[in-house]
Amino acid sequence: MNILIIEDDKKIANYSKEGFEEEGFIADIAYNGEDGLALLEKNTYDTVILDWMLPGIDGIEVCKRVRALGLTTPIIMLTAKVFIEDKILGLNSGADDYISKPFYFEELLARVNALMRRASYATNPNIKIADLVIDMHKREVVRAGNAIDLTPKEYAILELLAKNRGKVVKLKAITEKLWDNEDDINSNIINVYMHHLRHKIDSGYNQKLIKTVRKLGFKIDS
Repeated sequence: MNILIIEDDKKIANYSKEGFEEEGFIADIAYNGEDGLALLEKNTYDTVILDWMLPGIDGIEVCKRVRALGLTTPIIMLTAKVFIEDKILGLNSGADDYISKPFYFEELLARVNALMRRASYATNPNIKIADLVIDMHKREVVRAGNAIDLTPKEYAILELLAKNRGKVVKLKAITEKLWDNEDDINSNIINVYMHHLRHKIDSGYNQKLIKTVRKLGFKIDS
């Protein structure tokens, strides 16, 4: 994954670059808006980290020019400006997300990953795991050519597992995602949903996709 950091503060730029490279990204740096635009016209990036207060062409103008070029590359605006009016201006100028300084790299990384997932789902709404296909636009599920009828909650749980394929999704994450962390929702209720979901997805198939990770949660994988 390629990422472009447009940031005039060299300490922040290099700190971010090192962090992304440790996570397996290829990261380029531009220390001003002009160089950033030149790199965007020359190269293809999966995400742009863009500082607002740049020398010369500022981040708002960079955003506008990027969108005027027809580029849909996700942009995260990085700035010390914290007022809601500033956030609205940044988003209306073409940014996809906004994070205020000072920031934790872990949050920036999470936002980058979220933006790239959204971009991926927009271009390819299907998730395929073994012979299971989930069409996220139509909210339809098919396994080995057989349509599977799921309730809204069952589908939501399946999609959450599929988006985190191979990773353990904790009970708390399921609760917060699907029930807004209501106090009266307990693990027993989730286990009932999982029992029905597992029956619909895996019953009758030799390869079991949904797995229980004892005391932690659930995951799906081939």
